[in-house]
Amino acid sequence: MTAKPLLTALLPLVSDLSRELPEGERYRRLLEAMRALLPCDAAALLRLDGEWLVPLAVDGLSTDTLGRRFKVSEHPRFAALLSGPGPTRFAADSDLPDPYDGLVDGLDDHLEVHDCMGCPLFIDERPWGLLTLDALDPERFEPIELDALQAFASLAAATVNAAERIERLNNRVEDEHQRAEVYRQASGQQNRELIGQSKAHKRLVEEISLVGGSDLTVLITGETGVGKELVAQAIHAASPRADKPIISLNCAALPDTLVESELFGHVRGAFTGAMNDRRGKFELANGGTLFLDEVGELSLTVQAKLLRVLQSGQLQRLGSDQEHQVDVRLIAATNRDLAEEVRSGRYRADFYHRLSVYPLLVPALRDRGRDVLLLSGYFLEQNRSRMGLNSLRLNSDAQAALLAYDWPGNVRELEHLIGRSALKALGNCKERPKILSLSAADLDLPNASVETAAEQPVATVTQAPIGDLREATERYQRQMIGACLERHNNNWASAARELGLDRANLGRMAKRLGMK
Repeated sequence: MTAKPLLTALLPLVSDLSRELPEGERYRRLLEAMRALLPCDAAALLRLDGEWLVPLAVDGLSTDTLGRRFKVSEHPRFAALLSGPGPTRFAADSDLPDPYDGLVDGLDDHLEVHDCMGCPLFIDERPWGLLTLDALDPERFEPIELDALQAFASLAAATVNAAERIERLNNRVEDEHQRAEVYRQASGQQNRELIGQSKAHKRLVEEISLVGGSDLTVLITGETGVGKELVAQAIHAASPRADKPIISLNCAALPDTLVESELFGHVRGAFTGAMNDRRGKFELANGGTLFLDEVGELSLTVQAKLLRVLQSGQLQRLGSDQEHQVDVRLIAATNRDLAEEVRSGRYRADFYHRLSVYPLLVPALRDRGRDVLLLSGYFLEQNRSRMGLNSLRLNSDAQAALLAYDWPGNVRELEHLIGRSALKALGNCKERPKILSLSAADLDLPNASVETAAEQPVATVTQAPIGDLREATERYQRQMIGACLERHNNNWASAARELGLDRANLGRMAKRLGMK
């Protein structure tokens, strides 16, 4: 590798250092320059996040790779790259499993023999992440190219450093210690990460950043399964209260008789079974954030008592006359239309307006385009690790099926689908495979059956006698209620909300249909 090609590849990056570019575009150009210098079939930039490697940009790898989170201890090639001070080239016939096995675009076979090398990136003498290159030709890379990769890695580290500095300036965060704490929490709790690149998702992230720095009460709305609790956690993590606790309460999981005790606490003897004084969620969240999920389920009585606390910051434990002062930021979530609940008299208007100081709508999965593939990659990697597989991937027809599906259960439905499909597909294998590929048939999405049913209902109904119509209607109701209950893990209150029914009415209907 002569100096001229190296200089030609590096000059655009040097120029980019002085330009303000979106983070994703800056990293894309970084990989583009590296592939110009060292042609390969796949390249990736990964950030080290605690014990995980998070892909920031990929070229030549499947889209779902961006949604994966690779645990270093489970991928010996990554561990080897991170442990070295400089570039490492693996032997073409290395027996170490390749984390990209099954993920290279256009290659459905195993990466049995190929050329692979990578280099750690250091910022302030600390490991920041990795650059990796894979070539299908086992003799593509030469030993001399390790020096070129090292030179490139040094400038790549400067590019990453510049990108992070620019991001900090653009965000105008005043408290750097708070940002470090938020980052630490995010790196330690992978389940709290919001994954996506769609416009709808980016708008949501921007709003989270905007409202996070304030102390406004936020009402998070959206369909069941979109991730409203994750959004609440992200708002808290972006707030000045991030170093304080976020306390959660699912209002639908408790009867009215216990909600007050959970929220405000109680004193000994306040009711049967109250053996000791107990602090409620408000006191536990003092100085931090209280997240009320399913807030649409609160009774009018509890709404009135909550309103007083929100207005004055004062509460009384059940059975006590003593006032307790609390400083709590409230975040609430619901999949109900609370404005309609107010109009129908089932919800207090003053409490609704107190909750919806800053309304935040979480987009449905079907409105997020190719984010479904990134989220699939995240869940695929989780299941790959859980099942002890070398690789768990999606065939092209499976990807197309995921993109075409309407996702009534949103991200939660996708998570359950991936786990269920992977387990079934593995059970159908006579021998344990190195790569387990999920096809559209493995996913068993109901597109075809739904479309077929939708094509013929009118003819069936108009030709059927009255008795058959009633029987068919009841059969359809049983199927619909059963499917809804399955999506909500037999939570009747949640199922009733999705079906647009009162919980008691749903119970009576289920009893009439022989389901209870």
